[in-house]
Amino acid sequence: MGLIKRVKKNFSYIFRNLFKKKTAKIGIYGPPNAGKTTLANRIIRDWTGDAMGAVSNVPHETRRARRREGVTIESNGSKVTLDIVDTPGLATKIDFHEFMAHGLEEEEAKRRAKEATEGIIEAVKWLDDLDGVILVMDATEDPFTQVNVTVIGNMEARKLPLLIAANKIDLPESSPARIHSAFPQHPLVPISALEGQNIDALYEEIADHFG
Repeated sequence: MGLIKRVKKNFSYIFRNLFKKKTAKIGIYGPPNAGKTTLANRIIRDWTGDAMGAVSNVPHETRRARRREGVTIESNGSKVTLDIVDTPGLATKIDFHEFMAHGLEEEEAKRRAKEATEGIIEAVKWLDDLDGVILVMDATEDPFTQVNVTVIGNMEARKLPLLIAANKIDLPESSPARIHSAFPQHPLVPISALEGQNIDALYEEIADHFG
Protein backbone atom coordinates (compact mmCIF):
# COMPACT_ATOMS: atom_id res chain seq x y z
CA MET A 1 0.00 0.00 0.00
CA GLY A 2 1.35 3.42 -0.97
CA LEU A 3 2.12 6.11 1.57
CA ILE A 4 -0.78 8.31 0.48
CA LYS A 5 -3.26 5.43 0.73
CA ARG A 6 -1.96 4.53 4.19
CA VAL A 7 -2.29 8.13 5.36
CA LYS A 8 -5.84 8.32 3.96
CA LYS A 9 -6.78 5.03 5.63
CA ASN A 10 -5.35 6.09 8.99
CA PHE A 11 -7.01 9.50 8.79
CA SER A 12 -10.33 7.87 7.94
CA TYR A 13 -10.03 5.56 10.98
CA ILE A 14 -9.16 8.47 13.29
CA PHE A 15 -11.97 10.60 11.89
CA ARG A 16 -14.58 7.86 12.38
CA ASN A 17 -13.54 7.23 15.96
CA LEU A 18 -13.16 10.91 16.80
CA PHE A 19 -16.73 11.67 15.81
CA LYS A 20 -18.25 8.35 16.81
CA LYS A 21 -21.25 8.86 19.08
CA LYS A 22 -20.17 7.99 22.61
CA THR A 23 -23.60 8.06 24.24
CA ALA A 24 -27.09 6.89 23.38
CA LYS A 25 -30.01 9.12 24.30
CA ILE A 26 -32.71 6.77 25.58
CA GLY A 27 -36.26 7.71 26.55
CA ILE A 28 -38.25 5.80 29.17
CA TYR A 29 -41.88 5.76 28.03
CA GLY A 30 -45.13 4.14 29.07
CA PRO A 31 -48.64 4.71 30.46
CA PRO A 32 -49.13 6.49 33.82
CA ASN A 33 -48.14 4.43 36.87
CA ALA A 34 -46.47 1.71 34.78
CA GLY A 35 -43.26 2.30 36.75
CA LYS A 36 -41.24 4.58 34.45
CA THR A 37 -39.76 6.79 37.15
CA THR A 38 -39.26 3.80 39.45
CA LEU A 39 -37.21 2.17 36.68
CA ALA A 40 -35.30 5.40 35.94
CA ASN A 41 -34.48 5.71 39.64
CA ARG A 42 -33.41 2.06 39.79
CA ILE A 43 -31.05 2.40 36.81
CA ILE A 44 -29.52 5.67 37.98
CA ARG A 45 -29.21 4.53 41.60
CA ASP A 46 -27.58 1.23 40.60
CA TRP A 47 -25.00 2.90 38.34
CA THR A 48 -24.47 6.34 39.91
CA GLY A 49 -25.88 6.20 43.44
CA ASP A 50 -28.36 9.02 42.74
CA ALA A 51 -32.06 9.16 41.82
CA MET A 52 -34.11 10.76 39.05
CA GLY A 53 -37.32 11.91 40.74
CA ALA A 54 -40.24 11.32 43.09
CA VAL A 55 -42.64 8.39 42.75
CA SER A 56 -46.33 8.47 43.70
CA ASN A 57 -49.56 6.52 43.28
CA VAL A 58 -51.17 9.66 41.86
CA PRO A 59 -51.29 9.34 38.05
CA HIS A 60 -49.11 11.66 35.96
CA GLU A 61 -46.77 12.40 38.86
CA THR A 62 -44.07 13.03 36.25
CA ARG A 63 -45.42 15.97 34.23
CA ARG A 64 -42.16 17.18 32.67
CA ALA A 65 -39.41 15.18 31.02
CA ARG A 66 -36.33 14.79 33.21
CA ARG A 67 -32.91 14.02 31.80
CA ARG A 68 -29.83 12.45 33.39
CA GLU A 69 -26.64 12.41 31.34
CA GLY A 70 -23.68 10.07 31.36
CA VAL A 71 -25.06 6.90 32.96
CA THR A 72 -22.67 4.07 32.03
CA ILE A 73 -23.99 0.51 32.12
CA GLU A 74 -21.68 -2.50 31.84
CA SER A 75 -22.95 -6.04 31.44
CA ASN A 76 -21.49 -9.27 30.09
CA GLY A 77 -18.53 -7.52 28.48
CA SER A 78 -20.70 -4.89 26.81
CA LYS A 79 -20.69 -1.25 27.83
CA VAL A 80 -22.94 1.68 26.92
CA THR A 81 -23.21 5.23 28.20
CA LEU A 82 -26.73 6.62 28.24
CA ASP A 83 -28.43 9.95 28.51
CA ILE A 84 -31.69 8.86 30.17
CA VAL A 85 -34.90 10.83 29.64
CA ASP A 86 -37.73 9.98 32.04
CA THR A 87 -40.89 11.11 30.26
CA PRO A 88 -44.43 11.89 31.48
CA GLY A 89 -46.99 9.09 31.30
CA LEU A 90 -48.73 8.76 27.96
CA ALA A 91 -52.52 8.72 27.82
CA THR A 92 -55.22 9.30 25.22
CA LYS A 93 -57.44 11.14 27.71
CA ILE A 94 -56.78 13.08 30.91
CA ASP A 95 -59.68 13.82 33.25
CA PHE A 96 -59.16 16.10 36.25
CA HIS A 97 -61.68 13.97 38.18
CA GLU A 98 -59.05 11.22 38.24
CA PHE A 99 -56.82 13.50 40.32
CA MET A 100 -59.72 14.40 42.61
CA ALA A 101 -60.23 10.69 43.26
CA HIS A 102 -56.73 10.73 44.78
CA GLY A 103 -57.66 13.50 47.21
CA LEU A 104 -56.74 16.65 45.28
CA GLU A 105 -58.96 19.72 45.40
CA GLU A 106 -60.73 20.64 42.15
CA GLU A 107 -58.52 23.63 41.32
CA GLU A 108 -55.33 21.65 41.92
CA ALA A 109 -56.74 18.69 39.98
CA LYS A 110 -57.47 20.89 36.97
CA ARG A 111 -53.97 22.37 37.13
CA ARG A 112 -52.46 18.90 37.27
CA ALA A 113 -54.55 17.75 34.32
CA LYS A 114 -53.38 20.73 32.25
CA GLU A 115 -49.74 20.06 33.15
CA ALA A 116 -50.14 16.36 32.36
CA THR A 117 -51.52 17.21 28.91
CA GLU A 118 -48.57 19.50 28.25
CA GLY A 119 -46.26 16.74 29.48
CA ILE A 120 -47.65 14.27 26.95
CA ILE A 121 -47.01 16.74 24.13
CA GLU A 122 -43.45 17.19 25.40
CA ALA A 123 -42.91 13.41 25.58
CA VAL A 124 -43.99 12.99 21.95
CA LYS A 125 -41.66 15.81 20.86
CA TRP A 126 -38.74 14.10 22.59
CA LEU A 127 -39.06 11.17 20.17
CA ASP A 128 -37.43 13.33 17.49
CA ASP A 129 -34.25 13.58 19.57
CA LEU A 130 -33.84 10.02 20.86
CA ASP A 131 -31.67 7.08 19.80
CA GLY A 132 -33.94 4.46 21.35
CA VAL A 133 -36.76 3.79 23.79
CA ILE A 134 -37.41 1.60 26.82
CA LEU A 135 -41.17 1.10 26.93
CA VAL A 136 -42.38 0.23 30.42
CA MET A 137 -45.61 -1.77 30.61
CA ASP A 138 -47.50 -2.90 33.69
CA ALA A 139 -47.46 -6.70 33.42
CA THR A 140 -50.61 -6.92 35.56
CA GLU A 141 -52.67 -4.99 32.97
CA ASP A 142 -54.01 -5.80 29.52
CA PRO A 143 -51.22 -4.63 27.18
CA PHE A 144 -53.41 -4.32 24.10
CA THR A 145 -54.56 -0.75 24.79
CA GLN A 146 -54.94 2.22 22.48
CA VAL A 147 -52.03 3.96 24.21
CA ASN A 148 -49.60 1.05 23.82
CA VAL A 149 -50.59 0.34 20.22
CA THR A 150 -50.28 4.03 19.30
CA VAL A 151 -46.94 4.48 21.05
CA ILE A 152 -45.39 1.37 19.52
CA GLY A 153 -46.71 2.26 16.07
CA ASN A 154 -45.22 5.75 16.41
CA MET A 155 -41.83 4.38 17.41
CA GLU A 156 -41.86 1.80 14.63
CA ALA A 157 -42.66 4.53 12.09
CA ARG A 158 -39.62 6.45 13.34
CA LYS A 159 -37.51 3.27 13.25
CA LEU A 160 -36.45 3.79 16.87
CA PRO A 161 -34.88 0.76 18.58
CA LEU A 162 -37.40 -0.37 21.19
CA LEU A 163 -37.00 -2.53 24.28
CA ILE A 164 -40.05 -3.49 26.36
CA ALA A 165 -39.70 -3.74 30.14
CA ALA A 166 -42.60 -5.85 31.45
CA ASN A 167 -42.76 -4.39 34.94
CA LYS A 168 -44.29 -5.47 38.28
CA ILE A 169 -43.46 -9.18 38.05
CA ASP A 170 -43.31 -9.15 41.86
CA LEU A 171 -47.12 -9.12 41.80
CA PRO A 172 -48.86 -12.52 41.50
CA GLU A 173 -51.27 -11.37 38.77
CA SER A 174 -48.47 -10.27 36.44
CA SER A 175 -48.16 -11.89 33.01
CA PRO A 176 -45.18 -10.84 30.87
CA ALA A 177 -46.19 -13.56 28.40
CA ARG A 178 -49.38 -11.63 27.68
CA ILE A 179 -47.31 -8.59 26.67
CA HIS A 180 -45.03 -10.71 24.51
CA SER A 181 -48.06 -12.19 22.74
CA ALA A 182 -49.38 -8.69 22.01
CA PHE A 183 -46.07 -7.31 20.72
CA PRO A 184 -43.85 -10.26 19.71
CA GLN A 185 -41.82 -8.16 17.26
CA HIS A 186 -39.88 -6.42 20.05
CA PRO A 187 -37.44 -7.75 22.68
CA LEU A 188 -38.96 -7.98 26.15
CA VAL A 189 -37.46 -8.35 29.62
CA PRO A 190 -39.73 -9.12 32.61
CA ILE A 191 -38.67 -7.09 35.67
CA SER A 192 -39.70 -5.59 38.97
CA ALA A 193 -38.25 -2.08 39.01
CA LEU A 194 -39.41 -1.71 42.62
CA GLU A 195 -37.86 -4.92 43.96
CA GLY A 196 -34.99 -5.22 41.47
CA GLN A 197 -36.07 -8.65 40.22
CA ASN A 198 -34.36 -9.67 36.96
CA ILE A 199 -32.87 -6.19 36.65
CA ASP A 200 -29.47 -7.58 35.62
CA ALA A 201 -31.12 -9.20 32.59
CA LEU A 202 -32.49 -5.79 31.64
CA TYR A 203 -29.04 -4.21 31.96
CA GLU A 204 -27.60 -6.92 29.73
CA GLU A 205 -30.29 -6.27 27.12
CA ILE A 206 -29.79 -2.48 27.34
CA ALA A 207 -26.03 -2.80 26.80
CA ASP A 208 -26.58 -5.16 23.87
CA HIS A 209 -29.54 -3.31 22.32
CA PHE A 210 -28.35 0.29 22.61
CA GLY A 211 -24.57 -0.11 22.77
